[in-house]
Amino acid sequence: MSYAARSAQQLGRLSRVALCVAAVSVSACQPANDPISDDAASATHGTATSGKKIRIATEGAYQPFNYTNSDGGLAGYDVDVAKAVCAELKADCQIVAQDWDGIIPGLLAGKYDAIVSGMSATPERAAQVDFTQPYYKNTIVWLAPTTGKFNPANIKGYKLATQRSTTLGQYLQDHFKTDNDLKLYDTYDNAFMDLKSGRVDSVLAEKVTASEWLKQNHDKFAMMGDEIDNNDNIAIAVRRNDALKGELDQALTTLKNNGQLDKLQQQHFAQ
Repeated sequence: MSYAARSAQQLGRLSRVALCVAAVSVSACQPANDPISDDAASATHGTATSGKKIRIATEGAYQPFNYTNSDGGLAGYDVDVAKAVCAELKADCQIVAQDWDGIIPGLLAGKYDAIVSGMSATPERAAQVDFTQPYYKNTIVWLAPTTGKFNPANIKGYKLATQRSTTLGQYLQDHFKTDNDLKLYDTYDNAFMDLKSGRVDSVLAEKVTASEWLKQNHDKFAMMGDEIDNNDNIAIAVRRNDALKGELDQALTTLKNNGQLDKLQQQHFAQ
């Protein structure tokens, strides 16, 4: 998720539906209907900084980075990173779902204080927001039918798909627009649906997103060719010059040093 993840096109798009609040009752940024762990609960009480309020947005439609459970609660790697950061900061957090095209405009409008949503730290976005240090590095792959005509060594004459307003959407336009028919979708789910129906020949996706989808579709589809390193680093976005960035950076450093980020990556991305 990732441009795992997304381009500057999304900066001007305010068309996607308004903020869907998937409220999280927080001691560690957890949905109200999800039980919080004793460790997370105890970590949010009893210090001078306890109770700092932080509102965090995620897309809720970008599995395994973030998604919405059947009970309406938010889950995924991004959500667990947000919870771990909040526990480290002993903050009172609320995580809300926001459609992707409106996620940076919502931050700039003050609807929330940070974005933890598989967002790539690109120069275009950095002109609008500040980014923390990365908490994940993405690579991208082609997904295609195992019996189809797609040849990753000669990508010409194909219908190629990915999510719009992403780093991958920009990658398609930069490298494959001339010789192919590009299809950009509001979500990866819709791109995958058209891949299954045969309306597109291949979907360009982050490797972890592709791996997750293949768990249920490996009989007819596969990753084609080598994975692509497009220098895609995922980070937390905040408003420009917000002191919150320094606090989030400190928390992420601690989570890296104590191994919690590695554990979360194994939990969500282990092949």
